[in-house]
Amino acid sequence: MRRPERDKKPSKRMSRRAFILMGLQVVFMGVLALRMRQLGVKQSEQFRLLAEENRINLQLVPPTRGLIYDRRGTAIAINTPVYRIQMVREQATNPKEVLRKLSEIVPISDNDISDILENMSKRRPWVPVTVTEDITWEHVASVAANAPSLPGVTPIVGSYRQYPAPHEYCHIIGYVGPVSDYDLSKTEDDDPLLRIPRFQIGKNGIETRVDKALRGKAEIKRVEVNSRGRIMREIDSKAGEAGQNLQLTIDSAIQRTALERIGAQSAAAVVMDVRNGDILALASAPTFDANKFVTGISVPDWKALNENKFRPLANKTVSGTYPPGSTYKMIVALAALEAGVVKTDEQIRCLGHVEVYGRRFHCWKRGGHGRVDLVRSLRESCDVYFYDIAERVGIEKISEMARRLGLGTRHDLPLPAIREGLAPTKAWKQSVKGKDWVVGDTLNAGIGQGFTLASPLQLAIMTARLGSGTNIQPRLINTIGDDLVPIKGTDAIDINPEHLELVRRGMFEVVNGARGTARGSRIRTKGMEMAGKTGTSQVRFITKAERARGVIRNEDLPWERRDHALFVGYAPYDNPKYAVSVIVEHGGGGSKAAAPIARDIMLAALQRDDHGYGPLPSQKRRTDDPDEQTPILQSNPKDRA
Repeated sequence: MRRPERDKKPSKRMSRRAFILMGLQVVFMGVLALRMRQLGVKQSEQFRLLAEENRINLQLVPPTRGLIYDRRGTAIAINTPVYRIQMVREQATNPKEVLRKLSEIVPISDNDISDILENMSKRRPWVPVTVTEDITWEHVASVAANAPSLPGVTPIVGSYRQYPAPHEYCHIIGYVGPVSDYDLSKTEDDDPLLRIPRFQIGKNGIETRVDKALRGKAEIKRVEVNSRGRIMREIDSKAGEAGQNLQLTIDSAIQRTALERIGAQSAAAVVMDVRNGDILALASAPTFDANKFVTGISVPDWKALNENKFRPLANKTVSGTYPPGSTYKMIVALAALEAGVVKTDEQIRCLGHVEVYGRRFHCWKRGGHGRVDLVRSLRESCDVYFYDIAERVGIEKISEMARRLGLGTRHDLPLPAIREGLAPTKAWKQSVKGKDWVVGDTLNAGIGQGFTLASPLQLAIMTARLGSGTNIQPRLINTIGDDLVPIKGTDAIDINPEHLELVRRGMFEVVNGARGTARGSRIRTKGMEMAGKTGTSQVRFITKAERARGVIRNEDLPWERRDHALFVGYAPYDNPKYAVSVIVEHGGGGSKAAAPIARDIMLAALQRDDHGYGPLPSQKRRTDDPDEQTPILQSNPKDRA
């Protein structure tokens, strides 16, 4: 029987499949061979280390934190050498016993030993743990001399932040402290420096707002460690960068004068150069010792600061907002003049009060001022005049003028908790209070009361813009490293120069006129005459019955119910250089409590020969500056010398 012929087409298909499979196999074998060559030749050293249970670790060497200087080149935040004792758990045969022996040399209590052991248990055995710090060289020398009986213990020299004038700059510079779990939880910063135990970061003030520039970058070392974590050798390293130095615009002499003049009161003062926006003083009182926060403030000290009714931890210059009182009257006057609702020579009759819809709005002078024009109303601070023009111009234009002069705006300074104050509008009241705006609200705003709020910084900016006629912006840092922070706002303000001049004349009369409310605080030196405005803002409601029997004097009230005292001014009148604002919390009348302080601070600024910038030390660190975390190898103090 004859076998049927095979179909040749399937045979050809099988041949193609075999060819494709063979080709894939060749490619696979080629790739495998190349990979084996790479692993066996190019990466043989690396895998040899792994085979020996070694690995590569990264080590970070913390950089030196940048220094902070005032405008004269005086260092106001420095780094001070500090001696520390560190211990590596795996190198100590019996950590508890070693710590006991160490406690006979350096001051370590039993509670400290328990805390150290607990801290060690939370870390890998080869990670160094700080046992104690800020010890004397004698202690370090003793530890080095007893090194054989203290395995795993190493004395090192590092540095920590110190503030030579901790009270004068506590609210400006702030302070640093060790990075905490809370700090890590609220930041997205992935800088590995933040993971170094006890690494210091900015916690408040400029230290925190410019922390990255001040912090610098770590030196990164790649080291070979064995399976137990011991360092075998250094493979390579990447150089770090020291933190950048800062130069502030603050003049230490004026800052000191401001705080000394305020004394024990709860108050704030700001001095600003009207020509370039430089802030020469930013004084908030009471103060606190910033150095206490660097290594950790004690519970009693922290409690005392928090329970102080004068709020020493608050920077009142930027975070304190207050009714501006009569210092707001220049804003109301300019709003009315610019809107054309009042003439420059128009007079208004003051009878001691005005009545609107059955409610009386009183002038501070019970019997009234008679007929007053704009200049006299500023000079004698007539409330009725400003009730009248405020009602005419309306709250929208008043608040728009306030924002043009720097109120109701959050200014860009490297400080925390800067408040924007409040220049209220009808829409604001409806949105926040759920009520319609009424005429009485406008009259209250006309004398800087009611919903209106401003900070001492904003009042200084307002005064600087009035004096200079420009949109000048505040400036607190002059340089970051080698970079100059630009001056902003030197363009002319969009206000009729004739209207500005009329308001300035009124401010001059306030201080220098025969009946000016601040005449007692005038500067008598020719060429230094100051223009300004007093203010007294109420913090309590005065009832009709109290007015009938006589308003209670501030001196007879509890401190927290007394009026705030304010003053703003600029000088010299003919050639403005500096603006000042002062607020004394619950200080009473502005003419008695705030104006004399402002005069003395202004004199300190005017009498300084030169407010230029002094030279700074080189950005390069001195060769004798201690390196962070440098082991001390000497066993004898004489050897180190």
